[in-house]
Amino acid sequence: MVNNVTETTEQVDSTTPGVESAEVVATVVSANQFDGISDDASFADLFEDSLQVANVGEVVCGTVIGLANQTAIIDIGDKSEARIALSEFKNEGEQLEVKINDVFEVFVEKREKDGGLRLSREKAIAIKVWEAIAKIQADDGTIPGLIENRVKGGLSVDIGVPAFLPYSQIDLRPVKDLDTMIGKTFDFKILKYNRKRNNVVISRRVILEEERDKLREAMRDSLKEGSILKGTITNITDYGIFVDLGGMDGLCHITDLSWGRVSHPSKMFKVGEEVEVKILKYDKDSGKVSLGVKQLKEDPWSTVKDRYPVGEKTAGTVVSITDYGVFAELEEGVEGLVHISEMTWSKRAKHPSKIVSMGDKIEIVVLNIDADAKRISLGMKQLLPNPWDLVAENYPVGSIIEGKIKNITDFGVFIGIEEGIDGLIHVSDLSWTERIKHPSEKYSKGDTIQAVVLKIDQTSERFSLGIKQLEPDPWQEAIGKYPVGSKITGKITNVTDFGVFVEVEDGIEGLVHVSEISGEKINSPVGLYKVGDELETRVINVSAKDRKIGLSIKALEEKEEVILEEYQKKQATPSTIGDLLNAKKEEIAAQEASNSPKDSEEND
Repeated sequence: MVNNVTETTEQVDSTTPGVESAEVVATVVSANQFDGISDDASFADLFEDSLQVANVGEVVCGTVIGLANQTAIIDIGDKSEARIALSEFKNEGEQLEVKINDVFEVFVEKREKDGGLRLSREKAIAIKVWEAIAKIQADDGTIPGLIENRVKGGLSVDIGVPAFLPYSQIDLRPVKDLDTMIGKTFDFKILKYNRKRNNVVISRRVILEEERDKLREAMRDSLKEGSILKGTITNITDYGIFVDLGGMDGLCHITDLSWGRVSHPSKMFKVGEEVEVKILKYDKDSGKVSLGVKQLKEDPWSTVKDRYPVGEKTAGTVVSITDYGVFAELEEGVEGLVHISEMTWSKRAKHPSKIVSMGDKIEIVVLNIDADAKRISLGMKQLLPNPWDLVAENYPVGSIIEGKIKNITDFGVFIGIEEGIDGLIHVSDLSWTERIKHPSEKYSKGDTIQAVVLKIDQTSERFSLGIKQLEPDPWQEAIGKYPVGSKITGKITNVTDFGVFVEVEDGIEGLVHVSEISGEKINSPVGLYKVGDELETRVINVSAKDRKIGLSIKALEEKEEVILEEYQKKQATPSTIGDLLNAKKEEIAAQEASNSPKDSEEND
């Protein structure tokens, strides 16, 4: 066997160019390599194997020795050259990043039957990346990655191989707009990986938490109440905003955002916005920090009396409308109430929303200020003349006015006189004679009617009117038309236990009391008379003041002189307990006077 090797060596020396001596071959092919090889084996095959330096599945270094036909010719020191597609040497911008003599690591995929090699640069890079991934995870290190796109449940990140970044691991708090992160590069921690499944799960949140913990620890001793810091808004809620102070989060309650009205914090701030805050309270043990924004400015109420003296005219913006009035903002943090009674001179003011709208600029007068309670009373009607100042001059008592019915109530009718002034016609002033249970029986809202001015009370702002006063009082005429003793025939309108009502004329009724029906005692006239029947009676008394006519049936047989005399006696007879008591007192006084000593002496 040794002899054969020697002969082969001599042949190489004389026939193979580039090989200087048999010693070169001896370093590659030793006698020990041929142990166990049969005599039939081809020495040429053995020689070929001895020149191969790359094994399939290995990553080796290769040098670019040529570029041709969209391929790079690579020399890895093996017996033959290999080619790799130029597409594996392009960057993200599709630009070629390779030239002759460049050295790259390549992966030996396969040895072809013709002796050539199939190489891959991309797989070599991936293998190195996986090795780096394993080492980074073992060392608890970080790896840079480019966020490429959104995928189900998170983001896809290029760290050399595709990696999955779950939603929960993107940031310390949920990110509302993930599209803003695409195309950005960050450092990540490797949570877990599986090379066989080509699966890597990474986290950015872990890095941020570590950084936050370090900053928080550093801030624990540096934070002080009263300090003014800058921070970034991380979250906005209905009750306030959360601000990252650089390691610690603080809450600025909605009441500490502004001295003025804040409908919602989102109307003033946005997530990610930098804001200056003042530390109001800091609990080192719990780590809770209370912040304030409005405290950076002076409380406007401390000097509000100087800027808005009582009686001064100013302007404001309507910021709230309620049933009882509107709130107007005079400046940031200073609001006043215009009560509905101060919006118009009219006593029948409409809802404030019918007078002003949200956001309206209005002119107002300062009526009162309570700086301690932070209250300002404002007025709008004070800028207009008070219509009651001229009402007595424009509408003297006794004059006749005309207006539309604006409202009807149980007790009367309201008529619109002019803007801010309504007149009331009491139900008792609607008619001299009619019994009106409710004004709606005769009138409707919107009707135009005339009335007489009865009384004007400027202090109480009351305007009294009457309709019946447009005509003479029929009861005053009744005294002359129906003297005592005269006979009257009328229709019965009602029959009660105590008497019979008889219509004397349209709107005027007289009463025949049960005692005036007959000389005999009658308990009740019910059943004796019917409504609608005509009845002849005699007048026994007339009272225009009380609006009563007393009638009698039994007096028909008596003479007028006797009736008049009886009526006069009744008028002179006390009719009340008070009258009886006074009469008794007068009688006693008279008796005492007659029994006095003076009288006794005179009698003697």
